[in-house]
Amino acid sequence: MTVVSDTSPLNYLILINCEGLLSVLFRKIALPAAVLTELQSEGAPKEIHDWITHKPDWIGVHHVDMPETYLPELGLGERQAIYLSRSVGADALLMDDAKGRVAAERAKLRVFGTLGILDAAALRDLVDLPAAVEKLKQTTFRARPNLVDSLVKRHSS
Repeated sequence: MTVVSDTSPLNYLILINCEGLLSVLFRKIALPAAVLTELQSEGAPKEIHDWITHKPDWIGVHHVDMPETYLPELGLGERQAIYLSRSVGADALLMDDAKGRVAAERAKLRVFGTLGILDAAALRDLVDLPAAVEKLKQTTFRARPNLVDSLVKRHSS
């Protein structure tokens, strides 16, 4: 399975110590070079810097040679993630950004956000979804409250 990730899902899964779910669910993750740069930025939390410095072997970084005019309304990481996904025929794209998700879905890509990844993992009993969502609430992660509430309710015992 070929899966490409944008910055956000990887960032939040690392912050809540759930990044290992990605290798279980998807085996390998492809990162565009711009996403690696974003994860290494000065503004990224220390946990992200530490993780990316010792990134696991299931993360592969890919140089993306795309036209400058490709999806100019999006950030570079989102643009490269969508372009890479289309170039390699990815089975899925991991992305939270709303504008990016719309563009990816228009390009006929299958998109999972952070909550979708946690939901898929919870369905396989790989994570306690309500506990993971509580950890997410301690970060800068934002989602519609009704979406979060319905997801937690569905997975609460």
